[in-house]
Amino acid sequence: MEKYRRLLTIAGSDSGGGAGIQADLKTFSALGCYGMSVITALTAQNTRAVLGIFPVNADFVGLQIDAVLQDIGVDAVKIGMLNSPEVIHTIAEKLKFYNVKKIVLDPVMVAKSGDKLLQDEAISALKAELIPLAQLITPNLPEAEVLTQSKIKNIEDVEAAAKKLFAKNQQAVLIKGGHFTGNESSDCLILNNKREGEIFWLNSARIDSKNTHGTGCTLSSAIAAFLAQGQEVKAAVISGKNYIKKAIAQGADYQLGKGNGPVHHFFDLWKKK
Repeated sequence: MEKYRRLLTIAGSDSGGGAGIQADLKTFSALGCYGMSVITALTAQNTRAVLGIFPVNADFVGLQIDAVLQDIGVDAVKIGMLNSPEVIHTIAEKLKFYNVKKIVLDPVMVAKSGDKLLQDEAISALKAELIPLAQLITPNLPEAEVLTQSKIKNIEDVEAAAKKLFAKNQQAVLIKGGHFTGNESSDCLILNNKREGEIFWLNSARIDSKNTHGTGCTLSSAIAAFLAQGQEVKAAVISGKNYIKKAIAQGADYQLGKGNGPVHHFFDLWKKK
């Protein structure tokens, strides 16, 4: 009998459909996996702004995890927006209880619009409880600055931040370089191939598009999907980057909303007329 690759996203809902739970589920489906969700917060959100956040309490977040893992099980988990320390603690305890190993943590702190998504008091809980559990963490440059309490202005700063995060994680860290200016987008990946960690730079040409809402969510979900399919971390990151590059490129010419539109998650399944 055939079996699905089972992917669980633990994240916030984006009513505009471009990021969060909605982007994660689209990505899982586009890559041939079965997607499930644990919603940590509802957002009233569109392409321009986050108008409001309604958090889900920690007990109900835990109940959602129990419902999925007691019955269906999971091959990999992607974690996104978490909002509060209580929710972070509950998720960490549940993932340890169910012995989940393939975890991609995208430490979402600020939306593309600039709206804050993570409480200040939750950052310490994230660093103490979830970063050590994750097989891979995927902060962008501003998130890496917050997590390491350092300024990142150049390649040397990126590598130093990656090493600081790796010291807490000891598995893998991907710092996304999309916030740097220039013709290239350079991501820094550090793996536990050596005790001190081995650094790889993954470079790609920057795509000219304003439709970049949900790129971080989509990339981390794609990496989780490829991990669930059996790829090692470095290969899964490269596969995930290839997917998001195509999704950005294929979505660049569309108009949706008045702000930053979404990427094209299903570029392989339907074509422009």
